[in-house]
Amino acid sequence: MKLSKEAKVGLMAVFAMVLLYFGFHILKGSDVFSRTYKYYVIYDNIDGLTASNPVLLNGLNVGRVQEIKLLQDQKNHLLVTLDVQKGIILPKGTTALLADGGLLGGKVIHLSMGSSSVNLEDNDTLIGKREAGISAVLQEKALPLVTHADSLVLNLAAVAEGFKETGKILNQMIRNYDQTGNTVQGLVTENRKNLLVMTSNLNKLSESLVETEKGLKPLLDKTGSLADSLNALRLGETVQNANRTISDLRGLLASVESGKGTAGKLIKDETLYNNLNSTMVSLNKLMTNFREHPKRYVHLSVFGKKDKGPSESRMDTTTRIK
Repeated sequence: MKLSKEAKVGLMAVFAMVLLYFGFHILKGSDVFSRTYKYYVIYDNIDGLTASNPVLLNGLNVGRVQEIKLLQDQKNHLLVTLDVQKGIILPKGTTALLADGGLLGGKVIHLSMGSSSVNLEDNDTLIGKREAGISAVLQEKALPLVTHADSLVLNLAAVAEGFKETGKILNQMIRNYDQTGNTVQGLVTENRKNLLVMTSNLNKLSESLVETEKGLKPLLDKTGSLADSLNALRLGETVQNANRTISDLRGLLASVESGKGTAGKLIKDETLYNNLNSTMVSLNKLMTNFREHPKRYVHLSVFGKKDKGPSESRMDTTTRIK
């Protein structure tokens, strides 16, 4: 019996529909060739669980999620229908744990067997539980870190405030040092004129002593008596000692002018200045009297009365004393 072309096309269409039906269910994970048991689980939140998601027992795929319904009369809880292979026997107390599907994403349901000796029957209800997701775990772990970070920020703020107060103190200290430096500089400026005058007078006095020493040398050469020679030698030694004293005094005044040593701290002591000024006046009078009346100090004649001259001469106007 020959089939017409129309009959052949119809049979081909039916066969294709059957293949499409079975292929669709196979791709969804349904076992179309064996009978399955239905179990129900109620969750308050399924976290993105969808139909055809796998049901695992110790990591083995033993079923799939068949259907999900919203129970509005039960505070919008969700009723999940599970298809489990008929060879899997579930005792009472078995838990359906909703968890993440791993790195590939999605959700899975892990079956945890109960310890009862009574087995569940078809269309019974399992105990539903949800595993904490990655976001919840991260939030739980991150909360102490956030708390410590807040404490650290507060401590850093307190330290920064302390540095701010320290900076204010350092600025005040720098201003005080600046004022002290200005005061010292003012003192040096005020006393510089006096030091310059004293140095100038010492220079002039030293030049006067040099001229006096030159005048004494011919007198020493003409001395005939031993006593006169000894007196002249003692006078020359005295003048040399005076020169050395003046040189030492000049170095001391240079140190005082630069602010070194204890003497630099006595710059404002007017008593020291007046005493030095008085000493220079006395030395000036002595040298002037010596040049005008040398016989008072060096006797050249063997007979006759020594002309001592006046005991004090007028002040030499070549040296200015202030």
